[in-house]
Amino acid sequence: MANDASTVFDLVILGGGSGGYAAALRGAQLGLDVALIEKGKVGGTCLHNGCIPTKALLHAGEIADQARESEQFGVKATFEGIDIAAVHKYKDDVIAGLYKGLQGLIASRKITYIEGEGRLSSPTSVDVNGQRVQGRHVLLATGSVPKSLPGLEIDGDRIISSDHALVLDRVPKSAIVLGGGVIGVEFASAWKSFGTDVTVIEGMKHLVPVEDENSSKLLERAFRKRGIKFNLGTFFEKAEYTQDGVKVTLADGKTFEAEVLLVAVGRGPVSQGLGYEEAGVAMDRGYVLVDEYMRTNVPTISAVGDLVPTLQLAHVGFAEGILVAERLAGLKTVPIDYDGVPRVTYCHPEVASVGITEAKAKEIYGADKVVALKYNLAGNGKSKILKTAGEIKLVQVKDGAVVGVHMVGDRMGEQVGEAQLIYNWEALPAEVAQLVHAHPTQNEALGEAHLALAGKPLHSHD
Repeated sequence: MANDASTVFDLVILGGGSGGYAAALRGAQLGLDVALIEKGKVGGTCLHNGCIPTKALLHAGEIADQARESEQFGVKATFEGIDIAAVHKYKDDVIAGLYKGLQGLIASRKITYIEGEGRLSSPTSVDVNGQRVQGRHVLLATGSVPKSLPGLEIDGDRIISSDHALVLDRVPKSAIVLGGGVIGVEFASAWKSFGTDVTVIEGMKHLVPVEDENSSKLLERAFRKRGIKFNLGTFFEKAEYTQDGVKVTLADGKTFEAEVLLVAVGRGPVSQGLGYEEAGVAMDRGYVLVDEYMRTNVPTISAVGDLVPTLQLAHVGFAEGILVAERLAGLKTVPIDYDGVPRVTYCHPEVASVGITEAKAKEIYGADKVVALKYNLAGNGKSKILKTAGEIKLVQVKDGAVVGVHMVGDRMGEQVGEAQLIYNWEALPAEVAQLVHAHPTQNEALGEAHLALAGKPLHSHD
């Protein structure tokens, strides 16, 4: 290995996804000399295989649904079907535009970008393309890949991952989605909009099981109405090929058949064979362990993003990367409150939340100290215009702050920004109730919910 000792960077980053490139951009902005190493394309999973392409598919599905349902709005339209090649072109054009912009940002900040597969070779160096890149500090940001289950092989043919689903050259006639979390319900929603007969298999007792139970039940009700089938509370046992598809058997013996099986049981960290353990980095089940400032047990190494056991969200990666860059530049940093991070599932209807669930609040504060209020979107003018159903649920510590906001309904992801401020600024219901929300907007529903919680409901019953 040739040792290029002529340059010692302030920060060498292994991985150019959300966490890695955010650290690179912020670090360079603060005057650090940064090297960013990425084996694929800068932008990582979120831009190329995750957030952006899936939301493009979901929006295409939304347009399809609107075309089918246009007559209820007095508009005569004809739905001719899905041109999947054109859908992929639309999706890929979105990705390409963002990718070009990101490349421009990297270049404009004078970051040394190295394309190649890197490996940690010491606590202060990464080997890539036959060269040793030295740094005063190394940031590990190698991300994650789709996981499977023991004995279930993802072959890319009939048993596929989300990566395969994003480039599938057809709309499957039928699909089984194994996993009812964020990835599973988003693909189930998009495929249903495209015309696929979808069944979701979830071993836990609810869809999106990490959300407040009320949100899960509302989503299940909406999926039933849309004709999306699901089986809850029984775990997967095996999958096997049939003559023209795949058959899934559950632990209770129940079977399901479809054209394809999408395995959406989560994502696992990319850390094998990258030299982490040899450099002395503490790990657990493939994840790199860090403290609240993203520091590993090795003083010169930090880690961020899906590689560490925090929320697997692109915006969490951004925040963690920025935190590391600012800490290394000598700025005062504040640990991330992960409960205060907004979470959105972009199915139809959307599920959005920030803060803690009612169950968690009762566990922390005691059942008698927790107040919950539900505001039905049926009382919201803009939601009626959009013909969306759902609720906003507030969780409050009695006589105190709102500690959870849980929303279900179309476009609720766009309302989570204010919800985030309410939680993170520890707002009292009466304080939010004083704010004047524009009418008619869906955002107004948040204001109405807080009016009700403050004891002065307007467009809702006492």
